[in-house]
Amino acid sequence: MRQRTIRKAVKTSGIGLHSGKKVNLEFKPAPENTGIVFRRADKNFFPIKADVSYVSKLAHATNLTKEGISIATTEHLLATLTGLGIDNVYVDIDAEETPIMDGSASAFVYLLKEAGIKKQRAEKKYLRIKKPKHFLKGDRRISIYPYDGFKITYTIEFDHPLIRLQTRTIELKDSEDFENEVSPARTFGFLKDVEMLRKNGLALGGSLENAIVIDSDKILNGHLRFADEFVRHKILDVIGDLALLGYPILGHVVAYKAGHEIHTSLAKEIKNDPESYEIVNAGELDFIEKEKEVSQVVEEPSAI
Repeated sequence: MRQRTIRKAVKTSGIGLHSGKKVNLEFKPAPENTGIVFRRADKNFFPIKADVSYVSKLAHATNLTKEGISIATTEHLLATLTGLGIDNVYVDIDAEETPIMDGSASAFVYLLKEAGIKKQRAEKKYLRIKKPKHFLKGDRRISIYPYDGFKITYTIEFDHPLIRLQTRTIELKDSEDFENEVSPARTFGFLKDVEMLRKNGLALGGSLENAIVIDSDKILNGHLRFADEFVRHKILDVIGDLALLGYPILGHVVAYKAGHEIHTSLAKEIKNDPESYEIVNAGELDFIEKEKEVSQVVEEPSAI
């Protein structure tokens, strides 16, 4: 299995969930071994690689900062690239925060499928977990265990009649698993918290169009897309946050009442312990060969 980029550039625009500002975003093909690189178009295309070493503010989103320049709310976009098996891409953006779209990853999936996915010559690499790693803070915790694949078991618990305790296990065997089971799940919040968030400069772009808003006994914006959409969205978040390790992961993630701070803390624990993982080529992994190929793959022409 080889690395992948996109076949052509595609663009979109939207509103930042927390900033409330309009933003233009464009995905562009990138050479093999580039990884995912954000470039601030309004800052002379200043590059910020999607890497856990750049994690900064973690207030209801995962933000990256390098030399004082930031990219905010990266998790849904990164989850989509991971879920579709895209290794190398430039993400050009003309504001500090990525667009929230409808609060899920579906719009990014649609856009990237429109771009098409192209095989490159270099072999795909994976980060394989060799020994369990854990991070806990109070009653919030997350672990990762060795596993031949990428599987997430997530549990959330809220003292609210519409949520309570939800647990879901999802294994991402191919892009369709992500597209159908994870990407449509929207971010959510409670009406009672909106005023507090906005006083703190957060959720300024939030609306019934881009988040599930929960009152004391009802959802204010229609029906859920899944009965357990809330926990599925947390799975979306952790996929995006762990993408900051720089490679697709082979391991089983188990999380309880976690969030962006807990997810990225686990990523740092892994990165800081070289004995806990190894970087392996796809050709070394027999079980990878059995996986379904990502759809819309276009062969990169050979050099003459």
